[in-house]
Amino acid sequence: MNLRGAFLANPRSLTTTAIAAAVRRGDLADAEEAFASTHRKTTATYNCLLAGYARAPGRLADARHLFDRIPSPDAVSYNTLLSCHFANGDVDGARKLFSAMPVRDVASWNTMVSGLSKNQAVEEAKAVFLAMPARNSVSWNAMVSGFACAGDMSAAEEWFRNAPEKEDAVLWTAMVSGYMDARNVVKAIEYFEAMPVRNLVSWNSVISGYVKNSHADDALRLFKTMVRDANVQPNASTLSSVLLGCSNLSALGFGQQIHQWSMKLPLSRGVTVGTSLVSMYCKCGDLSSACKLFGEMRRRDVIAWNAMLSGYAQHGDGKEAIKLFERMKDGGVKPNWITFVAVLTACIHTGLCDFGIRCFEGMQEFYGIEPRVDHYSCMVDLLCRAGMLERAVNLIRSMPFEPHPSAYGTILAACRVYKNLEFAEFAAGKLIEKDPHSAGAYVQLANIYAAAKQWDDVSRVRRWMKDNAVVKTPGYSWMEIKGMMHEFRSNDRLHPQIHLIHEKLAQLEERMKAMGYVPDLDFALHDVDESMKVQMLMRHSEKLAIAFGLISTAPGMTLRIFKNLRVCGDCHNAAKVISKIENREIILRDTTRFHHFRRGHCSCGDYW
Repeated sequence: MNLRGAFLANPRSLTTTAIAAAVRRGDLADAEEAFASTHRKTTATYNCLLAGYARAPGRLADARHLFDRIPSPDAVSYNTLLSCHFANGDVDGARKLFSAMPVRDVASWNTMVSGLSKNQAVEEAKAVFLAMPARNSVSWNAMVSGFACAGDMSAAEEWFRNAPEKEDAVLWTAMVSGYMDARNVVKAIEYFEAMPVRNLVSWNSVISGYVKNSHADDALRLFKTMVRDANVQPNASTLSSVLLGCSNLSALGFGQQIHQWSMKLPLSRGVTVGTSLVSMYCKCGDLSSACKLFGEMRRRDVIAWNAMLSGYAQHGDGKEAIKLFERMKDGGVKPNWITFVAVLTACIHTGLCDFGIRCFEGMQEFYGIEPRVDHYSCMVDLLCRAGMLERAVNLIRSMPFEPHPSAYGTILAACRVYKNLEFAEFAAGKLIEKDPHSAGAYVQLANIYAAAKQWDDVSRVRRWMKDNAVVKTPGYSWMEIKGMMHEFRSNDRLHPQIHLIHEKLAQLEERMKAMGYVPDLDFALHDVDESMKVQMLMRHSEKLAIAFGLISTAPGMTLRIFKNLRVCGDCHNAAKVISKIENREIILRDTTRFHHFRRGHCSCGDYW
């Protein structure tokens, strides 16, 4: 009876706990519902929901309204609202609130220092720090983090050396993150290895830093060490970084292992990990697994919807992307600007020009989303693929901001298809003007001249490249077999099984020609005789990877191949024929999209 009385006597603490639990798991709707059902609210009850608003972007007005309803706000109330102002970029509002606070504790000053630092006001943060009546390790950490975030690592080093508490993992992690952001991976690792104590955030900063700095293989290696040797339990942020690393490496096998392993953890049911898994499967070429996982997600935010939309778009399934877009809207999820990039990309890869134009024109009218440079670039691509080169060029010229170089690259690629030298020279000129040392524009212009058999112009472009010390990015393809990555370059002679690969290619060439395949010599871009051109085409990296996949896997198994450049037209034609001969699905990802080759056809419908 006494226990029952004690239980009934503390309903406020139970509802406050429920609000806090909902805030911790990121479910603000549940937190608001628990708050509304609490009849007797204390300041702590208000503070719990206020903390939820502080974590949620765009909820500053709600936070202010809630704060004004607190009968007796305490220091925690003021500090939480202060952090909410900073989280929403309202630095001026934070300054006014801080000045008006009836009482300030060390957390108030630390919130001010940290908030100013994170909002690029490091010198003002320094002035606040020097004015503090008392400081603790959090104060020093905020200053080191502020200078590191601002990219001033020499100042960060100085403050780090002067910090009185050197055993603090947060202090060391700020240096690791700062050097990773500065792309100084070696220095970041020096600090990481010298850390007297590490926490999960320390490990996460190195793993995410590796991925951001194109060291995804090191990120996966460190993750294994963290889980196996350091016995550190990962969180959603860890898994998101590792899965992004898998995507960057096209390491489907490792991504699948992470998926299976994460199923044992409660965080696998969260929207962050679920979205990262969907994105990984899409980018590694396994669209069916992504669809299955997306369908099983209990909760989806706009980021999850965008991941699935982008997956359909990159795999060229525009109709499914548009169906999903309609489902998203019907479900009450408000699209954002990234949603429309995904939808427009789906239209590009499926040839849905009219629908794409309607989406672009309706973004601002119906959703209040002003088109960004990404949307304009998509529209240029959409118009180019529909053959409307002049309209695409006019759109570039009428943009309200500087066009992204990719827009000129799109024009240049389209000029090769439609054999338009005038616009090709215009686009190449703009690209070279922006970056005279980037090889892409020179190579594409030379290829257009070569296709037109204007060999003198090809030579002129190559001399131009030499004069500007431009180095061409070599094309290569890769694939994962039994957990190992195999890489191929055109006319590769280094792979240990190259003789078996050439034998397989010779067999395929005979069977392909019997089925009507004729090598497209427009893609052999050298002034050599015809037989040499045919041989060069048969040794392209895509074909070498396909042949290797065929001799290394069981009959009927899907091949997943990745290329660092756009797939050439002859390899595209060859892959269609090979998929029919071998009765295999061949999934090939290049820089723009996935191509699914099945029974002699490609998912792009030759619209690429």
